[in-house]
Parts: sequence; structure tokens; C-alpha cells
Amino acid sequence: MLNDLLTTIIQSDELRLFGIKVINSNDFITMILRFTINLVMLVTIVRYLYYPQTLRKDYLFTFLLIGLLIFFMCFLLASVKLQLGFALGLFAVFGIIRYRTNPIPIKEMTYLFLVITVSVINAISSKKVSYAELLFANAAILISTFILERLMMLRHLSHRVVIYERIDLIKPSKRAELIADLQDRTGLEIKRVEIGKVDFLKDIAWITIHFMNDTSKGIPSTNEQGNKFDDDED
Repeated sequence: MLNDLLTTIIQSDELRLFGIKVINSNDFITMILRFTINLVMLVTIVRYLYYPQTLRKDYLFTFLLIGLLIFFMCFLLASVKLQLGFALGLFAVFGIIRYRTNPIPIKEMTYLFLVITVSVINAISSKKVSYAELLFANAAILISTFILERLMMLRHLSHRVVIYERIDLIKPSKRAELIADLQDRTGLEIKRVEIGKVDFLKDIAWITIHFMNDTSKGIPSTNEQGNKFDDDED
């Protein structure tokens, strides 16, 4: 049955509709092979490397969909001789993406570049690049990401802004007591704090806390209202 299907596809090479080929067997089979490689890479990176560490379902959807769109855009437009310029243009466009309310965190931006890079490589690598070289490049990217994400989970200093009501503790002389109170409330290993805006009418202050973040523990980034904070590396 498979042989009959391939024979039918090959025989259909000369069929045209309004001057355009109905199917180009070589390009079609190439697209399926490259799409399969790209899909496996995207699912592995986004679902099994990124998602378990962050539990961000919104970015899971975004990365997978952008990866698939980039692949088809690059593959179908590769013959227009825009290969290098088109790829660099995609990096420029997606590299400056910032949502109006929430800018993309550094780690998510890195994964976005990774998804775009993998999709571009799998889509527009020339015919001079063998499938062995293509698979090796994908495997190298995947292994490198795995090592950095899972095997080199280093502690880093992150920061978060909190609204604090005990403004009697914001005095420099009570800094140790302030840190102790914040550590007791948040359960975080706070290294230093910075006093921001202070509202004496409401008796509240905006305080930036700098704390040790162990990526292996998956510390959630939410406040009491469930609003997400982006932990930035200092």
C-alpha cells in the first residue's frame, strides 16, 4: 500500500492547477521529514525541559505555536532567496517582543530564541547539509539545553517587589529586624532589601527583596492575589 501511495505521488508530479504543481514529491517528502524532526525537538525542549521547571502553560502554548509557524514560514519561503535575511529579520522582530503589561522574562526570551533557531535551522538549511549533520545539530542543541537546565541547576540571587505595611521597620537601624520579618513571612532566604516608594498616608512601602533562589525547588512567583512576578537574576 505504501509503495502504491509513493508511486501515485511521484506520478502526480506533473499535475498542475493554474500553472502551479499540485504536488512536488521531493519537496513534500523533505518537508514531512524536516517537520517531524522539528516537532520532536520543539516538544522535547518546551514540554520536557522548560515546562517542568517553570509550570508556565501560557509560554508552553506560545513556544510550540511560534516554532511551528516559523518552520512553515521559513520552509515555504526558502525558495524566494530570503534565507539569511529572512531568518535575521525573524530574530529582530521576535527579539523585541514585549507585551504591554508583562515583559518577557530573560529565561523565556532565551527559550524563544532557542525555538526560533531550531525551527529556522530545520526549515532552511540547504541541500548541502545532510540529514546526519542536521540531526547532529539538533541533538547538540538538545543535549546542551538539558545540561544547562537539569544538570547545572545553580542557586542565583533573584529579586521581587513586595508591599510592606510595617514602615516602622524601614529605618536603617532596624534593617536586620526588617529582613527577619520578611524571611518569616515569605519563607525565602533574603540577602538584602531595598526601600522604594513609601506612602506615609497609607502606612505602606514598596520593598525590593533580594533572595537566594534554588531552581531545583521551583519557588513559585506569585503574590497573595495570585499575580505573577518575574524573578530576575541579579
